[in-house]
Amino acid sequence: MNVGGIDQNRIAAMMAQLKAAATKPAGEVAAPLSAPAAGGIAKVDFADALKNTLSQVSEAQGAASAKGRAFAMGDDSVNLSDVMVSMQKASIAFQATIQVRNKLVSAYQEIMNMPV
Repeated sequence: MNVGGIDQNRIAAMMAQLKAAATKPAGEVAAPLSAPAAGGIAKVDFADALKNTLSQVSEAQGAASAKGRAFAMGDDSVNLSDVMVSMQKASIAFQATIQVRNKLVSAYQEIMNMPV
């Protein structure tokens, strides 16, 4: 079945990539996954992937805040560039999360407005 130009195998591959990215430790880049075979579609729980991603964003914000506090307190082991980089990473992760939320809300509203 073709859903908006993307077939089911492609959607399953994208969901598998989201799941793999959610389970990777912070800072590690996930390699792109190829589309699974027609009979080997992996089951991905969207709620778990979303929960893991939200916890990673929260951890990034906490780490950036801790580095900022340590720099402000005069800790010599933390330099300004590390603080700024960690704050930018946390900011970008948060902005991406907001965009995903906006897309989910938009999709929900679109589905609710469909005639039955």
